[in-house]
Amino acid sequence: MTQATVEIENKEIAKQYKKLLRISYQTLSNDDKKLIRAAFEVAVDGHKDQRRKSGEAYVFHPIAVAKIVASEIGLDATSIASALLHDVVEDTDYTLDDIERMFGETIARIVNGLTKIAHLKKDMSTSQQAENFRKMLLTLHDDVRVIIIKIADRYHNMLTMDAMPEHKQVQMASETLYIYAPLAHRIGLYNIKTELEDLSLKYTEPDVYNDIASKIEESKEEQRAYIDSFSAVIDKSLKKEKLDYIIKGRMKSIFSIRKKMNVQNVSFNEIYDKFAIRITYKSDENNEKFIAWKIYSIVTDHFTPNPVRLRDWISSPKSTGYEALHITVMGPKGKWVEVQIRSERMHEIAEKGYAAHFKYKHGDQQEQGIEVWLNKLQEALESSNTNAVDFVEEFKLNLYSKEIFVFTPKGELKSLPKGSTPLDFAFNVHTEVGLRTRGAKVNGKLVPLNTTLSSGDQVEIMTSDQAQPNQNWLDYATTARARAKIKSSLREEKKSISSEGKEIKLNKDSINKMVAHFKLTTSLDLFYRVGIGVIDNQMIKDFASSYNNAFISFFKNKIRRNPSPDDINKEEITSKFDMLVFGKEEEKLEYTLSKCCNPIPGDEVFGFISVNEGIKVHKKNCPNAIALQSNYAYRIINARWIDSTQEEFRADIRLTGIDNLGLVSEITQVISDNLHVNMRNLNFSTDGGTFTGKITVVVKNKSMIKKLIDNLKQINGIDKVSRV
Repeated sequence: MTQATVEIENKEIAKQYKKLLRISYQTLSNDDKKLIRAAFEVAVDGHKDQRRKSGEAYVFHPIAVAKIVASEIGLDATSIASALLHDVVEDTDYTLDDIERMFGETIARIVNGLTKIAHLKKDMSTSQQAENFRKMLLTLHDDVRVIIIKIADRYHNMLTMDAMPEHKQVQMASETLYIYAPLAHRIGLYNIKTELEDLSLKYTEPDVYNDIASKIEESKEEQRAYIDSFSAVIDKSLKKEKLDYIIKGRMKSIFSIRKKMNVQNVSFNEIYDKFAIRITYKSDENNEKFIAWKIYSIVTDHFTPNPVRLRDWISSPKSTGYEALHITVMGPKGKWVEVQIRSERMHEIAEKGYAAHFKYKHGDQQEQGIEVWLNKLQEALESSNTNAVDFVEEFKLNLYSKEIFVFTPKGELKSLPKGSTPLDFAFNVHTEVGLRTRGAKVNGKLVPLNTTLSSGDQVEIMTSDQAQPNQNWLDYATTARARAKIKSSLREEKKSISSEGKEIKLNKDSINKMVAHFKLTTSLDLFYRVGIGVIDNQMIKDFASSYNNAFISFFKNKIRRNPSPDDINKEEITSKFDMLVFGKEEEKLEYTLSKCCNPIPGDEVFGFISVNEGIKVHKKNCPNAIALQSNYAYRIINARWIDSTQEEFRADIRLTGIDNLGLVSEITQVISDNLHVNMRNLNFSTDGGTFTGKITVVVKNKSMIKKLIDNLKQINGIDKVSRV
């Protein structure tokens, strides 16, 4: 680099530092500024010889992370300094002792937490990523700022990922969707959560992302005009009440639009609620609730509300601290519109989550919300010795879950994830209450322990000293906390029984092979089954005579190759993509098609090396793809379809429409007219003048099924046709 280039770069670094101080959401004292300056100087010195993949000086990354922490999340000077130093111990000559000596114990603890996350060891026997996630989550309770800075770090990495190779982009995007976006959601960082989801979609499904992004851009003018027409109707009434307010429109995120398109099986144009209208008002804290309901009253005077779509998070805030009134009304031009009503204080908490929440809380109130959640989380983490992947999956379920509010017999309000059961409620009250549960009453009536609770239910738990968890309880409980406690209790019981099974004299290698052979998870599972007689001596003898080390030879021989087919008759129907090849070398390897997404030739796919079943092929948009790519990146293998033999594949088609005479015969006629398509199964049901049908066909490849679906859509009376 020339001297001139260095000078330009140094000027830019100084400029970014000044911007960092200027955009801080919190007011910085002189001491704060000194602390941040010292951290900045250590970061510049430590990273002076390092460059990012894009070629720019590495120090721009910690400065950018600190800016996100300062402005978008709004944390204090300690967090800003920690963000500047987050890679120093991992990547430079500075040690943790140096950081503690220069900046004190708190910053050293946060930097140590961030370094631990970065330095997790690779363990191929389990999922490296899931183990990493579990260890990362264990840092949550030490200091929640560790996770918040880590989310900011990941956010900046996602913003600057273009220089990375494609497979790394997909892995990082999958990981982000799998754990970081849900974590941001749970901590209340809704803006960053939305950004992380959209950025991830940009790399996991670029075509879909770009298509929706361009359609949103095209509809911006239309959206602005609609918001103006909505505002014009209520503006006069709001001004009459002397309210100080702003009305803004907010487009739903690309990711949430994509999700709606998938769930509802509709196109972009068919989604009716692509944006929400937000009314933010000024108020002192005493009058907030009164004004919110006054605005609600004015809006519903002019627009008819949907009675089942009222969400009152002012009377019962979410456990993230989120407060607002959400109503859905029939707006101009007969369109449903979601209207969010919140004060400036509520808006700040919604934007900045945890940090703003604490800015407004005082004394004992600070124990509410995130602290309560962190305490419960810590229990679930500490009592979890389960497989890392199962643990992370279970933990994830509780990050995105919607909330319900139920009452104790004394009228105390409890927040639980949607889908919770009386057993979850019992463990929420106290671990001992959960472990001693004998039965439950909901609204005074005795109910099964797997009953799904609804908001407003009053729940009473009946306990007994003789009661104890059994295996069925895992089917009844849905929350991570309850399941962790039940598993822990069952493990204790299992240990005593398995001690009898441990009498079998085998070396560690043989035991591991037996665990795999009997499709178990741990040696404890094996000893337990031997102890209770489920695995007997004969089964062990059969194992000894039949066992061959398939999995090891599978890797050693790079998987047995299929013989290359003879000359292929390349008829038009092959469409030149019927055989799967794997990896950079495009090898022909043995595989099976996964049943969770039923890929057929032409679908975009990848291979996953499973432990017992060789390569399993999944569609790239398979519901399990994100979890597999995130947890088992080292087992993912590239796959693509090329020209091959005349193999046939099953595909299911779902149809809906208006029931009329002769429709079934028209459908069967269209299928029989499509050359090379065989119908295997046809199932129709009608209800109130509409019909639903499912057809199973056998085809050669994806282009045929696309042609068939297009032809079926032309039939009069058909509403939707889609591949299941």
